[in-house]
Amino acid sequence: MVDRNLIYLTTCMVLIVLVSNILVQYPVQFFGLEDLLTWAAFTYPITFLITDLTNRYCGPQIAKRVVYVGFTFAVLLSILLATPRIAIASGTAFLASQILDIYIFRRYIKETWWKAPIISSAFGSLLDTTLFFSIAFSVNFSFLGYSDSFATEQIYTFLNQIEISRWGMWAIGDLIVKLFVAIMLLIPFRIFYISSYKSN
Repeated sequence: MVDRNLIYLTTCMVLIVLVSNILVQYPVQFFGLEDLLTWAAFTYPITFLITDLTNRYCGPQIAKRVVYVGFTFAVLLSILLATPRIAIASGTAFLASQILDIYIFRRYIKETWWKAPIISSAFGSLLDTTLFFSIAFSVNFSFLGYSDSFATEQIYTFLNQIEISRWGMWAIGDLIVKLFVAIMLLIPFRIFYISSYKSN
């Protein structure tokens, strides 16, 4: 049964990583958000749901196996679809944030049902966003390869009072959406949670 679940969850992880790597190329063309968001911000948080469900029902070791497969696939896709610097950023952010998610989830697994998934996903999303955008666009990591001058351009925001790099704004927008989606994903998590008790 675990083997079947592992195949199913791993397949889901790979598909979400694939879809997110495609959608990251398409900005959200509504309400002037094209400079802030891509559609991947809405799909990528599902990877944390998959990790959390695997962690709860199959254990942390199986969850790590699913993450490692997703990591391998994420790196391969990034190499094919993006620059080496983006590939490094994507792989590093994915692996670190998912492992952190697994660790935090286990810390809160015996608490009220919603605490483990929301706390682990929130910290995982924060780490993922910080690592990805810093490594991919910050001038501090320019030694890794191509530096995007458009991304590092300084812009004024928040009523034209604060100057921030464009990639910094992308990161803020990305994190806000990820946290919102993480809250919404409590609904399917709760459904799985209840159905598992009914089947026992």
